[in-house]
Amino acid sequence: MTVYFIGAGPGDPELITVKGQRLIRHCPVIIYAGSLVPAAVLEGHQAHQVINSAELHLEQIIEVIKAADDKGQDVARVHSGDPSLYGAIGEQIRCLRALNIAFEIIPGVTATAACAALLETELTLPDISQTVILTRYADKTVMPAGEELASLAQHKATMAIHLGVKHLEKIIAELTPHYGPDCPIAVIHRASWPDQDSVSGTLADIAHKVQVKGFKRTALILVGRVLANDSFSDSSLYRAGHAHLYRP
Repeated sequence: MTVYFIGAGPGDPELITVKGQRLIRHCPVIIYAGSLVPAAVLEGHQAHQVINSAELHLEQIIEVIKAADDKGQDVARVHSGDPSLYGAIGEQIRCLRALNIAFEIIPGVTATAACAALLETELTLPDISQTVILTRYADKTVMPAGEELASLAQHKATMAIHLGVKHLEKIIAELTPHYGPDCPIAVIHRASWPDQDSVSGTLADIAHKVQVKGFKRTALILVGRVLANDSFSDSSLYRAGHAHLYRP
């Protein structure tokens, strides 16, 4: 028996790995994050037990898994995006290890990747930014020392901020001294879902644009010079005259 932590991707049911889809269709027990995973992701399943984890607390989730383990049944534990990023799988894994229950993590497409695709941009451009910081706004979850937005912003790298659109004005205040008021920023709502939407601007004007759109949750913030910059060098990878193992 194995528990499979499956990344369902950002929303589009086709943005799931072949392996993840196969496991969902064959596991007899499915526990999925119903508020974030579209029902279409579960299409074709043959499970006799499908449970929405949004209605359960951790102990109840583990009870379901333990019951499946007692019967020798595999479990598809389906999370949105990639389960290793803000998926709260760490606490589940800790419980499974204590119970000696086998598990495997199946990666998924991240919300950040889906947002970059929607914006038609590369997040790491030569001369502009070679680093992407994935973080969140500190609300109920306290940020460890040194991971406050103002500290991370000093790197001026491309930054993806989860769970922060409700606090956009505070975020702007922390980022502006480091990125500058003219720095490009985008707020993407429900990337890859049928009702996906986005708005782009600068740190100086984005707050009003987001207010007009009415984005209040399920949105990701991307900030960095890569979002509106054509003045960068070609990469070495495809540059004529640059030799490497496959192009002597």
